[in-house]
Amino acid sequence: MNGKLRFIMGFGLFFAGLWFLWDTPVVYPLKIFVVLLHELSHAIAVWSTGGTVDQITLNPYQGGATYFTGGNAILAMSAGYLGSLLWGALMFSAANESRIRKDWVNGAIGALVIVLTIFFVRSGFGIAFGIFFGAAMITASRRIGEIWNKRLLLTLGLTSALYAILDIKDDILDRPEIRSDAWMLAEATGIGNATLWGALWIFIAILVSTWLMIRAFDDA
Repeated sequence: MNGKLRFIMGFGLFFAGLWFLWDTPVVYPLKIFVVLLHELSHAIAVWSTGGTVDQITLNPYQGGATYFTGGNAILAMSAGYLGSLLWGALMFSAANESRIRKDWVNGAIGALVIVLTIFFVRSGFGIAFGIFFGAAMITASRRIGEIWNKRLLLTLGLTSALYAILDIKDDILDRPEIRSDAWMLAEATGIGNATLWGALWIFIAILVSTWLMIRAFDDA
């Protein structure tokens, strides 16, 4: 079996498994992890434009919020969905880069999650999740082999990219009336509405995800 055929079969199995397990406890921690990436992306955009992050909260219902002062609000509000997509792309690319040690990447992700949780997350559920997930990532990076570290990194990257697409659809396109990031961005800029921004973001997310798949297929 050649590499490209293995790639097609492997990713077919992955997406089938993710589809059937999407609403089960198996995938639930991955969803919360992506929500955390979403909120951290808001925070990074605030920091990079001179603002201050007061706190980050997560809840068990796959929701979260980043409270900040100052910074560029437009960039900060845009950074959530696109940021989790970018994190997914970086993890996916790292998993497919032969020169990068996957166990180091997974360990670094775990350590970063713990540190950011301790300093910025201020909800009980968010603190418990961040510390547990980070510790699990560090433990896994040390105890599983390189091939399984690669598979773990691929799973995190693909789930993050896919969840960004589904989250934009669910939070913005299906429910444009709720006070989402896109709703607040439209209000702040006076440009379009939540649906317009949601459509733009989901277009970018699909474009990036497609590019990642094509790149991985070409390298297989």
